[in-house]
Amino acid sequence: MGTRKSGFGAFLALIVLIVLAMLILTPLTADRDGLDEAALVAARQETGGAQTREDIMARQRGQQIDDTFRRTATGDPANAAAITGQLGTLGGVSDAEMWRALRYDEASTDATSRGPATNVLIQDGGMWWLEFREDVIAKWGGWLLLGMIGVLAVFYLIRGRVPIVGEKTGRKILRFGSIDRFAHWLTAGSFVMLAITGLVSMYGRPYLIDVMGKEAHADFAHWSKLIHNSISFAFMLGVVLIFFKWVRFNIPNMNDLRWLRQMGGLFDDSVHPPAGKFNAGQKIIFWSVMLMSIGAVATGLSLLLPFRVLVFDDVFAWINGLGVLSWAGFNDLPVPLTPQEEMQYTQIVHAAFGFLFMAMIIGHIYIGTLGMEGAFDAMGTGYVEEQWAREHHSLWLKKVKARDGTAHPAE
Repeated sequence: MGTRKSGFGAFLALIVLIVLAMLILTPLTADRDGLDEAALVAARQETGGAQTREDIMARQRGQQIDDTFRRTATGDPANAAAITGQLGTLGGVSDAEMWRALRYDEASTDATSRGPATNVLIQDGGMWWLEFREDVIAKWGGWLLLGMIGVLAVFYLIRGRVPIVGEKTGRKILRFGSIDRFAHWLTAGSFVMLAITGLVSMYGRPYLIDVMGKEAHADFAHWSKLIHNSISFAFMLGVVLIFFKWVRFNIPNMNDLRWLRQMGGLFDDSVHPPAGKFNAGQKIIFWSVMLMSIGAVATGLSLLLPFRVLVFDDVFAWINGLGVLSWAGFNDLPVPLTPQEEMQYTQIVHAAFGFLFMAMIIGHIYIGTLGMEGAFDAMGTGYVEEQWAREHHSLWLKKVKARDGTAHPAE
């Protein structure tokens, strides 16, 4: 394959066009200020008189709705069954009616349960979280992943695979030992499982139920959650191993500036900026993985141990105290937070880290497999073609040859 230049400006223009297409094709959010009481009543009739999701979301938006269908449905002791009959001890009040009485302060009840967040019997402030999760996190997170895949697919069609330009020597250089490869595949394998099970949690209800059915989806979601929670510890171990094994090779230096200026030769086969064991692009991936792992693991542990570590209340109070939000024309963040609200913010941040992490790893997988000839061998067998090392990690190759005296013969 000959020398090839692809045109970086055209590639950037392509990305801009894809982003614009995403914005244009994204359906506009429905008008949330409109309220059709007749439609709500009709929807309730289809549920046998029970409130609908639209009722709940309208109430959370501060809209006034006719809720007498709930307010008056708190049970009638006059209709109580005999004390010896079924439900007679409830005094004619069903569980649902009892909770509605609590909701409208028409019942006096003492809670005997003790533990985190048990003093909150009804927490109806979660609709903003549901809307934000569906309209922002799920929608734009999905676009981010699809957009990354689309950009890489088009880039591959334009650029093709980055080849080994020089003549192959047939000699192999040991790049990663068994411990390095174990740490990498432990982290990579567990991350893939976390990504898949996390996407099931995010998109299973709106998309998979129609395909699998409710019962099959319930079992699938249940096992996905168990796998997600359990395999997270393998991911944590892998990240720790990678950090201690590779951190000394990922300290930035002046060679990285040259590599970045030349974009690593990604757009020109004749350009091969010098790099050590890890180039500037790989260092960016390394430190991004470390930072995003801290965020994902911290929020993930908080979700695994709910109500144990409450963070956002103090963080929001600190941010409000800085006054930067008011300077920018924004309202202060809400404080104090209930334990349930803490979990809602934690889940949002965890999901945001997850989508950003997945988008970055998709790019990493592309470069390490389809995007560059010879790159996968580094983690596949541990050995790389000497010419590949000379073109992409020349400074590291010089150190290896100086240390060993000669390259390892091909096996």
